[in-house]
Amino acid sequence: MSNIQQAGTFTPATFKLGSHTVKRLGYGAMQLAGPGVFGPPRDHDAALAVLREAVAQGVDHIDTSDFYGPHVTNRLIREALAPYKDDLVIVTKIGARRGVDGSWLPAFSPEALTQAVHDNLSNLGLEVLDVVNLRVMFDTHGPAEGSIEAPLTVLAELQQQGLVRHIGLSNVTSAQIAQGRGITEIVCVQNQYNLAHRGDDALIDDLARDGIAYVPFFPLGGFNPLQSSTLSDVAVRLGATPMQVALAWLLRRAPNILLIPGTSSVGHLRENLAAAELKLSGDVLNELDGMAKAA
Repeated sequence: MSNIQQAGTFTPATFKLGSHTVKRLGYGAMQLAGPGVFGPPRDHDAALAVLREAVAQGVDHIDTSDFYGPHVTNRLIREALAPYKDDLVIVTKIGARRGVDGSWLPAFSPEALTQAVHDNLSNLGLEVLDVVNLRVMFDTHGPAEGSIEAPLTVLAELQQQGLVRHIGLSNVTSAQIAQGRGITEIVCVQNQYNLAHRGDDALIDDLARDGIAYVPFFPLGGFNPLQSSTLSDVAVRLGATPMQVALAWLLRRAPNILLIPGTSSVGHLRENLAAAELKLSGDVLNELDGMAKAA
């Protein structure tokens, strides 16, 4: 069994997420929904098995959203894991909805945001959500400037009502993070980041200094998996898979990075978690860093 406590071989094994301290290697539930993150899973029982195995392996934070499916992953999490372990942190997000064709659409109105929080509570079977990320949807393909004051104020009001413990931001710019921190405490930022997609390098370091978690989505490339001869060569030398090397590099990149790689396979889940045991030398890190320069 992989020991995800070893995720801190070179940096802390845990990091603070709101009022919780969590292991740095978690699990993302997005891939448990059907193709295109839409509809039910291909294999319902297999999806439940992945969730149960993740917790059995020591995972103590799971990333999800009620717009995955929609409603699919949250209901699976509840079926598989409720009643929840005391140390399990479930992080969800609001700010988007799914079209009938599976498209991703903004859902920023006060009514939509409020309903999303209640939907997450209902489908997860919770009375309060540990962490809710506001997913900013000015551009579905990446961060784009624009004021987040109105939707974030709505979420902060729901927090004051006791429905949300902590607030994070997703798909945001540095300016939006600064604006958000002027409105309420921000405990985490979730943006796209991986070995080849390094636009948030400076932001990660800034957040680390302030004790704010950074959660890279698509840590393995997402819908376009990372492919590199450098990555493959390093993996062969280390007796690991390229994806394990990519995850191990992220764990070394900064102490505030929390990982949420997703999968619908128990075998792949175990491979991902085993990345915590992989040690990367300084020479290997320099070699991998060159991938960003070549991208």
